[in-house]
Amino acid sequence: MKPSGNQPPADTMAEKAPHRIQVVFRQPERVKLPETLSEKVRTTAPGNVAAAFDELEKLIGLQEAKKLMYEIHALLRINKERERHGLKLEKQVYHMVFKGNPGTGKTTVARIFGKIFREMGILSKGHLIEVERADLVGEFIGHTAQKTRELVKKAIGGILFIDEAYSLARGGEKDFGKEAIDCLTKALEDYSNDFICILAGYTDEMDAFLELNPGLPSRYPIQLQFADYTVDELIKIAETMVEGKEYRLSTGAREKLRLHLNRIRLDLFETNFSNARYVRNAIEQAIRKQAVRLMTVAEPTKDDVMTLLPEDFVWSAS
Repeated sequence: MKPSGNQPPADTMAEKAPHRIQVVFRQPERVKLPETLSEKVRTTAPGNVAAAFDELEKLIGLQEAKKLMYEIHALLRINKERERHGLKLEKQVYHMVFKGNPGTGKTTVARIFGKIFREMGILSKGHLIEVERADLVGEFIGHTAQKTRELVKKAIGGILFIDEAYSLARGGEKDFGKEAIDCLTKALEDYSNDFICILAGYTDEMDAFLELNPGLPSRYPIQLQFADYTVDELIKIAETMVEGKEYRLSTGAREKLRLHLNRIRLDLFETNFSNARYVRNAIEQAIRKQAVRLMTVAEPTKDDVMTLLPEDFVWSAS
């Protein structure tokens, strides 16, 4: 088409048009910030501390225990900032009470806590000394104090873990268990900078024990409840156990174990179920049953010797 008489040629218009600069506004790249406390700790902690936390994070369940350690790490970090600003530091007491049924991870958590406390600089060694009443209580006057002091010295730099701690109060006023408690109480004050004591046991018994000793709750300000595992968590624990032993559960074996755990949890609802310990015993028994079963196979394949089948899981009818 020809340009109209009133309109200049296109090339003339282009020459007279103002020069336009196109400006493109780019959105700033968004950095994904950690959404949870555990992510914040593990992304900001030094490598050795993060590695210790990874070991804790691999444990199935135990959310309260994990949350506690993340809070302690956060407090230590903020204390450094407070110190930089010349503010008072928040001093914490880390003696604890672990309450819960057997097999809920109390000893395992205590051992990992020791490692984390060492990496965070709270403990110099981080080792765990696990004891019970018989290790602390002597047979004559003075013997208990001697035994208790020796065990405390072994635990310096780490954690003294006293299982079924409520048994120290079972013998009454004249029992030497009270002497062990008194000796421990003194140790908490004498070695407060490089020593942590953890009292552990069944929930009801530990609550009664703490009520009988009014001075103990203030000396053990951290109390953790270890809940029974759900059946789903127990199945995950079973799978982790067999994988660690280089075995595997067939689909049928997994479902048979799940059904059994559901039934046994209902049957033992009012009694103490040993949780992960029960699963570990069941896996070890199944491995023995599998070995007997494979004795009839001339040349078992790799798949044969690795796989646990439903018939390997056998329980009594009761």
